[in-house]
Amino acid sequence: MNGLWLVARREIVTRGRTKAFVIGLVVSAVLVGALAFLPKLFSGPDTYTVALVGPQSQALRPALTDTAKDVTVTVREFPDETAASDAVDTGDVDAAVVDGRRVLADGEVDRELGLLLENAHQTVQTQSRLAEAGLDAAKVAQAMRVTPLEQVSVGADTRYAGIRTGLASLLVMVLFFLLIYSSMYVAMGVIEEKGSRIVEILLSSLRPWQLLGGKIVGLGALALANLVVIIVAGLGAAVATGLTADLPPGMTGIVISTLFWFILGYAFFAALAAALGSLVSRQEDANSVLTPMTMLMTITYLVAYFSAVQPSSAVARILSLVPPFSSMVMPVRMAGGEVLAWEIATGAVLMLLATVGTLLLGARIYQRAVLRTGARVKLSEAVR
Repeated sequence: MNGLWLVARREIVTRGRTKAFVIGLVVSAVLVGALAFLPKLFSGPDTYTVALVGPQSQALRPALTDTAKDVTVTVREFPDETAASDAVDTGDVDAAVVDGRRVLADGEVDRELGLLLENAHQTVQTQSRLAEAGLDAAKVAQAMRVTPLEQVSVGADTRYAGIRTGLASLLVMVLFFLLIYSSMYVAMGVIEEKGSRIVEILLSSLRPWQLLGGKIVGLGALALANLVVIIVAGLGAAVATGLTADLPPGMTGIVISTLFWFILGYAFFAALAAALGSLVSRQEDANSVLTPMTMLMTITYLVAYFSAVQPSSAVARILSLVPPFSSMVMPVRMAGGEVLAWEIATGAVLMLLATVGTLLLGARIYQRAVLRTGARVKLSEAVR
């Protein structure tokens, strides 16, 4: 085992110090963090400034400044409509209410601000008409405050459906790119060592399984570190933007399951990539020999993306149990909705068995093909 850890440490130190890895790590963290700020950017401002013109508009002040939403409305008084219109045109105020009848805005009024103004207008008009009818507006308002109906879902809890779908879709992209790039690194490393014939020197001191296992473990540790950084950046950005309150319950379980399924998926595809990469000696032949693996990963990605939108569909439930689809589909289903315990256990066992089988087969192909330089080795020949 010492040889395996020696190779793994060499891969971590060599690859981890490259500019490509460091830049990719930073870019991934920045992109995921930026995605957490997008809802806040497109949700509109949290503060508004409204100009009031005329005594009828002044009656809106209490209703505007005393809002139940997490929005702050600042009210400014203007002597006439011309002054208020100039303030709107220069951007000093977001909107102006003139004589309690008209709203001035630069273009279309912001949707949230428009609702606030309309609600304030309705409240003031209702109180005025109640007073004219000789009714106590305060008593009427108190009588209208009734306890709302309690909504109880007899099925799945759909309160977090939107955020779960977005989380699952983001998870699909992260898992796909990390799996495909880390597997490609394994294949390129094998081809490079075989083409330069360094592998012949290494195998004079190491066993083939130690060299292959060390490469998979070392590059896998870097890929796992990349995934952890992405998760930390995403959760940190969610805390900074206040989105943690919208996150579904059980986020700890979702994070742990994502790491678990990523390790299984990486081990499966990395072993497959190493086996296929050992069949050729030139980097130019890498694309052709790795085509079956990339096609399989692409199909897995498409199925996982469909599962992010329809996590309870029959296709998603069946393929979340079938390796290697389960490496992406199962964590996506767990992020997108509730998954039965027996489904998780069955999918994990089957994926674990498939990963072990792929590692054993990949090691056999690697051992038989990595020392054969020159022409491409046929896969069937290496297996036999």
